Amino acid sequence: MSIWSPQDVARDAVRRQAAGLDVTQVAENVAEAARRKRETSAEVRRAPWTDTGTALVAADPHRLAETWSAKHTEWQRIHTLLQTTGHTLYEPDDDATGTQWAREREDYRQERLAAFAAHREQRRREGAATIVQLWLTTDQAGPLQHAADRAGLTLERLLAHLAARVEADPDGTLFVPAFHPDHP
Repeated sequence: MSIWSPQDVARDAVRRQAAGLDVTQVAENVAEAARRKRETSAEVRRAPWTDTGTALVAADPHRLAETWSAKHTEWQRIHTLLQTTGHTLYEPDDDATGTQWAREREDYRQERLAAFAAHREQRRREGAATIVQLWLTTDQAGPLQHAADRAGLTLERLLAHLAARVEADPDGTLFVPAFHPDHP
């Protein structure tokens, strides 16, 4: 699954491929895209597709047909642009619509990369966190619950305060320094 729609893929690919091409070359690409659009659409109608997992790269014929349809549309747009503006060569920087799409695509890409980096950092922090499970008998929990009640805390908050105060002796033994529940 891609984050890019067939239109995004087509706009990006055609913009790069069309750079420096003249009107005749762009017209040839319009014709080629129309032919590929017909072929891929016919393939979709011919047989249902199932990914067997045996191909090195399995191409979904529906997605391929959508991509070629979008490429055909984009090549036509560039051809029309060259004809209406009178430019002899396609220069991506002279194409306001294409430039805007490219900017939006890059902005979206940067947003997704930032979100991915934030997700990875969150996962790293979660992986580095120490998770402690404390199983107490009723006899053990009673005094702790009483101390939590006196301090106006939940049992979980009291235990969190205690955990924050844990220190280690030089020999590595862990202990909690003197603690009074009324002054956590």
